[in-house]
Amino acid sequence: MKAFLIWLTLHLLVWAVLTYPLFKDLDLHAWRLAGVAVYFLVFFITPLFYKKISSLTLLYCFNAAIAAIIFFPHETYEFNMPVLFVYTLLMAEAAERLPIRHMAVPYLFSFLSIMSFLIFGEIPRMSLLFIILFSVMLVTAFIYYKLKDKQHQKLLSHHEHIQNEYRRLKRRLAQDEENARQEERQMIGKEIHDSVGHKLTSLIMQLEAYRIQSNTNEQLHVERLKELANESLEETRRAVKTFKQQEIGGLQGVMRLIRKLELESFIRIHFSVHHGAFAAPLTGEQSFAIYRAVQEGLTNIMKHSQAREAQITFEAPGGSIFRFEIINPIKHALPFKEDYGLASMRERLEKLGGGLEAQRNEKQFILQGWVKLKGRGDLHDSSTSS
Repeated sequence: MKAFLIWLTLHLLVWAVLTYPLFKDLDLHAWRLAGVAVYFLVFFITPLFYKKISSLTLLYCFNAAIAAIIFFPHETYEFNMPVLFVYTLLMAEAAERLPIRHMAVPYLFSFLSIMSFLIFGEIPRMSLLFIILFSVMLVTAFIYYKLKDKQHQKLLSHHEHIQNEYRRLKRRLAQDEENARQEERQMIGKEIHDSVGHKLTSLIMQLEAYRIQSNTNEQLHVERLKELANESLEETRRAVKTFKQQEIGGLQGVMRLIRKLELESFIRIHFSVHHGAFAAPLTGEQSFAIYRAVQEGLTNIMKHSQAREAQITFEAPGGSIFRFEIINPIKHALPFKEDYGLASMRERLEKLGGGLEAQRNEKQFILQGWVKLKGRGDLHDSSTSS
């Protein structure tokens, strides 16, 4: 649309200079003004044929012929030099819209029209020489531009192909890195399970055997040792279970999610951390809930927003709560209805002593969430939901 307005402005400026003298004698030049109206009618319908090359070529040729008829010199009308700018604009549009082999047809029409002015019009010799040189240089310049543009498009296509290949290789490298990391985690988990787990189990069995054989005074002490060993075994099992989990939550997981979305979905994300958010004592469950909430928010942006950008902020003001905020611009203020994903995220955060709010104004959609930090949540008051 912007390019069309630029072309329209240029045409209006040139044709204003050319048609102004025609209004001095409307009776004599009424048919010429009608020809100007036909020229602009064709100009306005050309965008409908941008993808139909043959039809677009015919329209450019038709406008070149119309311009020749309107400004053809005779005893009541002399050749006007600004007519050359009409053909300059026609050639420029043809160079921009048509393949180089189709350009030849409107260029030939334009060149023959200019030559007819030179043959049948009374033009001074110096002006005649200037028009010939101008026409030759104009055609040469546009052909050169088209050749360079074709070369540029070829390089652009090659660059896009290389960029797509780079993205594919980068995704593959990231996946291979993740697989290697997961294999290493599983190997460490297996090693912990096979060595520490088995040794703790053996220790518990030996303590139980010793408890049975010991006297009454020592049994209480042995029982405490046995409970400590059981707790250590349970912690070891939880650690092994954590090592086997493929999905990493928390702030690290959110940052990885952001990097993945930027790479694969062409969404630009502005990420900022304030007030010691990285040092916030989040539990594993809280970290994973925040990860899921941010993931749901970014997914909604990709599904419903035309603006491919978002702003994410993490903060832990006062050390009592952890807040996150996702803001994305909107172009159309359509009615907002909370979906199942947001409702599920709110329920999950509320179980952890937090909450989730979604609001929208004329320019932005804002998703805010928070959780109480362990051991400090009691300091938080009702201002959390502000």
